[in-house]
Amino acid sequence: MTGPTPGAARLILRRLREVMAEGTSAQARLDKIVRVVAANVVAEVCSIYIVVPGGELELFATEGLNPSAVHRTRMKKGEGLVGDIALNARPLNLADAQSHPNFSYKPETGEDPFQSFVGVPILRGGRALGVLVVQNKTRRVYDEEEVETLQTIAMVLAEMVGAGDLVDPTVLEETGLRRDRPFRIRGTPIADGVAIGQVVLHEPRVVVERLIAEDLGHERQRLARAIEELRAFVDDILSAGPTLEGETRDVLEAYQMFANDSGWVERIREAIDTGLTAEAAVEKVHSETRARLLRQSDPYLRERLHDLDDLANRLLRHLAGVADTASRLALPPDAVLIARSMGPAELLEYDRARIQAVVLEEGSPTSHVAIVARALGIPLVGRCGELLDRSETGNAIIVDGETGDVHLRPTGEVRAAYEAKLAMRAQRQAAYAALRDLPAVTLDGVGIALNLNAGLRSDLPHLDETGAAGIGLFRTELQFMINPRMPRLQAQADLYRAVLAAANGRPVAFRTLDVGGDKVLPYAEALREENPALGWRAIRIALDRPALLRYQARAFLLAAQGGELNVMFPMVAEVDEFVRAKEVFMREVNRLAQSGRAAPERLRLGVMIEVPALLWQLRQLFSLADFVSVGTNDLLQFLFATDRGNPRLGDRYDALSPAALSALSQIVKTGAAYKVPVTVCGEMASRPIEAMALLGLGFRSLSMTPAAVGPIKAMVRSLRIDELSEFVAKLCASPQRSVRESLKEFALNKGVAL
Repeated sequence: MTGPTPGAARLILRRLREVMAEGTSAQARLDKIVRVVAANVVAEVCSIYIVVPGGELELFATEGLNPSAVHRTRMKKGEGLVGDIALNARPLNLADAQSHPNFSYKPETGEDPFQSFVGVPILRGGRALGVLVVQNKTRRVYDEEEVETLQTIAMVLAEMVGAGDLVDPTVLEETGLRRDRPFRIRGTPIADGVAIGQVVLHEPRVVVERLIAEDLGHERQRLARAIEELRAFVDDILSAGPTLEGETRDVLEAYQMFANDSGWVERIREAIDTGLTAEAAVEKVHSETRARLLRQSDPYLRERLHDLDDLANRLLRHLAGVADTASRLALPPDAVLIARSMGPAELLEYDRARIQAVVLEEGSPTSHVAIVARALGIPLVGRCGELLDRSETGNAIIVDGETGDVHLRPTGEVRAAYEAKLAMRAQRQAAYAALRDLPAVTLDGVGIALNLNAGLRSDLPHLDETGAAGIGLFRTELQFMINPRMPRLQAQADLYRAVLAAANGRPVAFRTLDVGGDKVLPYAEALREENPALGWRAIRIALDRPALLRYQARAFLLAAQGGELNVMFPMVAEVDEFVRAKEVFMREVNRLAQSGRAAPERLRLGVMIEVPALLWQLRQLFSLADFVSVGTNDLLQFLFATDRGNPRLGDRYDALSPAALSALSQIVKTGAAYKVPVTVCGEMASRPIEAMALLGLGFRSLSMTPAAVGPIKAMVRSLRIDELSEFVAKLCASPQRSVRESLKEFALNKGVAL
């Protein structure tokens, strides 16, 4: 028996297209499709099984088996040959099916006479949506070309079924393949806020609508051009290098490996030869490769799924002529960005006025994109795996940055509930606004300085809106990150002058450039490091490239002529580094004096405590520094040896552990002994329960996101420091992994507003 040739495969696809053009019911189309396939692959049986709610496979259409078995015969995934194919998402090709150990006899089908069997999974996104089977009475092993033909037909069937063209859409509700039904996922809340809007994919997905080719030569040419463009794109970025470090370079190198894999490209060409368009061929090969990777137990290989998905989507965008991210496109006014991951510079490329929320499949509360999102007041939820697979641009979506809940295509009831929640949040914000002009003083009369974390001009109006005491951390690197070239001296000075003017006499603490690690400048020198967070960054760059620090120091001094200037150095690991940085800075002060220009009336130089090594140098440090700011994000990351960007570790260690509180207590006590002001500017200060713990340790100055000022002030004004301090002191000696619940109980018993 001779199987189909590539020409026969193309003939089958053309006939399938004719069937789909008929104005008949879905069942009538399925019945005709199995007849077309059986006739053209020379098979006595052709059957289609579809996964239905509950995960079972149901016989939906057959040519050759007993027609009465349709919609009666069912089996679980893993049961029988069909269940084995669906479970493992791979074909079975058997000369004697009934001798296979997984064979499961279904008497109602009347399949007793049939010996040879080929089944292929109907794959979409690497998941089995169903199984396509052909059978014959004679024993034979089908050749590779025949199996390939069936896989091509299955791919077309998958897109038709997924689009609701062949099966009642309700059948797909529990298969995970529908993109028109409500879907809810709970991720990790990262930046507070609630948003109702519509999906915008950061890297827009190309929906493959044209499956069957008209001109194979034209499709091969389109693929060749797209592959060439993709390779050139990746090669150009990797050769340019300066913007790439760490994970970004790893991903692009994975792209490069796949894009230059002759086997991968050849499989796409072969799929085109069977009659598919270039887009459909990419989808087919991607889905089959994805299915193989999903079966892998090796976590590294499974993680390559992301690289494969990204590459296939990028190739599809080249085929469609849309290679840019959504930041280049016109956004709706209620855009909710969805991405696998995103760097801070990528988020800053978007029009802030139109971004209502961000949802990431990865991401952690202390990543730098999270810090930027909080600075911009954008709700952010991370660790929402599967969301990209289930989302389409324009889908309605609700993001709850308080609970981590994300509702895709929400029902009317869910939308109404969140509209009510937004109204309640507005009332609560109005209550916080009423506190704006009231002092942040505890019930027993202790004043607390509540400052802002900022880094953009757009942050400056928040000073007056929140009634903040000042700016406890101004991140100067954001100006450098959003510009295609290094900002000129005057541009830097203009920004710093605007910040001081907006503060209107309130204190401002500027942080010198904290770049390196995951904060990459578009014009920086290329650098590849195994552990970027522990590498050449912040003060280390400043000391190795003192001209950069001198340049920024001049901008600070120009901006603060005749006023007060507070500057602090990040990522200091040894007191000597602070001394050397101070010397560089003071040389610019002397240079200014020699030129006859006005110097700041008061200059204070401080240190950020982010590296645990400083915990054993506190006395020397406090004897030299004018002020100290604790960056809890990095300090706790290094204290627990935990990568804060790793989604598997983000929740492993709690900032409210006795170990962390003890380290922080040591800092604030030493500062008090030396009469040196100490502020906390990390994310701990932005959350009421963590901020309450900091006050209990003795901190009297906190710096936070603008949205946190109201809640923190409400907390401050509802507690007594004397009771809190005594309670927190006991918790530092606790053997518990976390004292969070103990602090919540204290707040509840004492009526503290959290």
